[in-house]
Amino acid sequence: MRAYTPKNDVQKKAYYTDRYYVAPQVPKEKVENDEVFAADLEAIKAKFEVKEAYIQVEQLVIYINPHDIYGVLELMRDELEYTQLSEMSAIDWLAKDGTFEIFYQMLSMTKRKRIRVKYFIKEGEAVDSVEKLFRSADWAEREMFDMFGIEANGHPFMKRILMPYDWQGFPLRKSYPLQGDEFAAWYEVDKIYGKEARDLIGPEIRDTARVDRYDSERFARLGHEVPKGTEITGDEPKNEQPYQEEGGVFLVKKFNKESSKVIDDPQR
Repeated sequence: MRAYTPKNDVQKKAYYTDRYYVAPQVPKEKVENDEVFAADLEAIKAKFEVKEAYIQVEQLVIYINPHDIYGVLELMRDELEYTQLSEMSAIDWLAKDGTFEIFYQMLSMTKRKRIRVKYFIKEGEAVDSVEKLFRSADWAEREMFDMFGIEANGHPFMKRILMPYDWQGFPLRKSYPLQGDEFAAWYEVDKIYGKEARDLIGPEIRDTARVDRYDSERFARLGHEVPKGTEITGDEPKNEQPYQEEGGVFLVKKFNKESSKVIDDPQR
């Protein structure tokens, strides 16, 4: 067994306190520094307007007009060998200037290069679906609609994909409460039992990191197990359990905590 290292309540430590904090960007390079990217950019510029272009973290980033996205990705797939749409989604800049930044991550296996295509739209505007070009856009566009409320025109099934169809709000917008709003707190109670049962049942707890050591309904009391529904006082004696059938398992040595060895060398 490896020695246990205390985590010092890492679940209670927030990585940042400002929800709208923008991390500083890494340095940008000129496209001319890479011959492959320079040639790809010229091919795109020959047919479409490119508002900005630069290399960042060994990837080419280009900004285009929203209505050009289908044509740009079709050109990249058919002529520039970028045959995979590995990711697409949105970034919420509503608090800053009322826009969403839409991005498409393109990959060329033959060139071993990646290009990120971006553009901005206003809140309430839709994007053009690229599902007919890349099947991977099917679920990605539905997730973008589900999490940000951005519709994709021409999508064959523009419905939520993670949240229930009747969910209210868009969880990945920065204005959405971190632990959900009133609708989220009462969704299942209202749907299953009705609003008249709110006082009887109480709101849902949606903090996935929350562990109640006095909870007798779940496995949060290892070593202090009690029958289900037992009232917990907090002073129950420790109850060690071997968690193995009597006599052990065939060909498996029975675990004995007292005879186990702690490995201090992480390289072993």
